[in-house]
Amino acid sequence: MQALDPLIRQTQRNCDISDAHHGGVFSICGLALRLRDLFKWERGLAPWEEGDPAAVLEWIGAREAYWETLAGSDLQPLTVNGRTVDPFDAEAVNPAIAPHRLYYGAGYARGLKPTFFVAEIDLEEEIEGCRVYRLGRELARDLSPLPAASQGGTIVLRRQSASNLLWDQIVYVTPSGQKALDAALAACGIGDRRSSEVRRRWDDLLRVQETIHLRHELGEIKQNDFQRERWQEMIAAFPLSRIELLARHVKDLLADTHPLGPLSLISRTRDAVGLGLYAAFTDRLTRNLHPELAPAAESVLSAGDWAALPAAVAAGRAAARRCADTLVAAYEDAASRQDLAGLPADVDRLLGRYLGGEP
Repeated sequence: MQALDPLIRQTQRNCDISDAHHGGVFSICGLALRLRDLFKWERGLAPWEEGDPAAVLEWIGAREAYWETLAGSDLQPLTVNGRTVDPFDAEAVNPAIAPHRLYYGAGYARGLKPTFFVAEIDLEEEIEGCRVYRLGRELARDLSPLPAASQGGTIVLRRQSASNLLWDQIVYVTPSGQKALDAALAACGIGDRRSSEVRRRWDDLLRVQETIHLRHELGEIKQNDFQRERWQEMIAAFPLSRIELLARHVKDLLADTHPLGPLSLISRTRDAVGLGLYAAFTDRLTRNLHPELAPAAESVLSAGDWAALPAAVAAGRAAARRCADTLVAAYEDAASRQDLAGLPADVDRLLGRYLGGEP
């Protein structure tokens, strides 16, 4: 492992450079939560361990001062087996570190923020024709710890990041999600949301949420209703915009309602814990795109009536397809007229009812 310390340090520096340059993609509250999460990771704290508030504030101040020193720095190439490798070329890095049971990830998060990580491989398996890596302890990471991701036919599940995210989702659940969350916890044998109660069944909850993440990535890989090339072009042309926000949500809903996606699996297996967690953490834009889900989930979680859920999943998939088709058609029309600058107004006119007051 010591032989890989330089690579881990190089990766962490690129993580820090990305954070320094792109911290503005987050809201003030979102940045504060991610800094708190990063502090916990650096200190090796469990998701429910907060650390001393004064120490956290001192660390944040030091981190912001460090970021200022990186303002003029560019992402650096990696050195792998004596070769210089582009930091986004994960395919060149992973064969070299696989014998050490490590995995390197690189890509772009929301707002085209570069994101990198190195993590230990807990398990490697094949599911539905896809290579799945279940990762454990993370040795390098940035402010965008995605709990799961996919590239090509490979899926990575970041258990440490997923654990921290799930804890924050439970602690900061919105009022509209509290009833579904309580139903999910009850179905898992948890009486209330007190820390000690949730921690008692934490591994069970995390396994359910990991299945949701896995199935989302499978659905994303297999779905072909939103042309990947067009989607990528839209995201690249309109980062941190209402177009990116809508395009990501539409693609996510297509993945979740795919026959291999989490909602389809939950409907088939009648997984009340999974349905409760999914419904609890659904945001307003997804609820706008998929209004049939909330009443169907309510019927299941309050009365055990699963009859309406399959139709609700199908309705969500149909709505996502229509939105994807509309987005692609609007983009291609604007591109043909050489008027991409007018696309935001077209999208607001055609699909603004779903966005509402979303930023």
